[in-house]
Amino acid sequence: MPEGFKLDTPRVEDGAAIWRIARDSRTLDLNSSYSYLLWCRDFAATSVVARDDEGAPAAFVTGYIRPDRPDTLLVWQVAVDDAHRGRGLAAALLDGLTTRIAREQGVSRLETTITADNAASNRLFSSFAERHGAPHRREVLFDAALFPEQGHEPEVLHRIGPFTTPAPCL
Repeated sequence: MPEGFKLDTPRVEDGAAIWRIARDSRTLDLNSSYSYLLWCRDFAATSVVARDDEGAPAAFVTGYIRPDRPDTLLVWQVAVDDAHRGRGLAAALLDGLTTRIAREQGVSRLETTITADNAASNRLFSSFAERHGAPHRREVLFDAALFPEQGHEPEVLHRIGPFTTPAPCL
């Protein structure tokens, strides 16, 4: 984890800050502020935040275990506050979350969807697969025609795994 930050489980009180980080990312599909509050309540165990020195969320990863695939973590969103970009927070959060979930819940696979034009997310998940020595497959999950709004890019499903987690630091 980059210096000055710590990994933590999101709390309901973090919902507004996480919503603002998502909104300000200008790349994520923004959900309602209510959904981020629910996410911090109902999916906190499969999500993570990076807190700055003052304890405020600086970045987050939200995810859930797929009901039909209990060995698979679906990563819903990843975002880093503008002021903290370029420090490796997204990769540290993703590694920390998957390590915790693998140990606690036996997860060995990761899925996410990314549009082709989101270069940062494509790099993040490709580098995750490389760091963990895991196969990385891609296929269109939701074609653009499925979305009700004009201009939505196809969502490409990234399937990574099985992956290995690093040994615990003693």
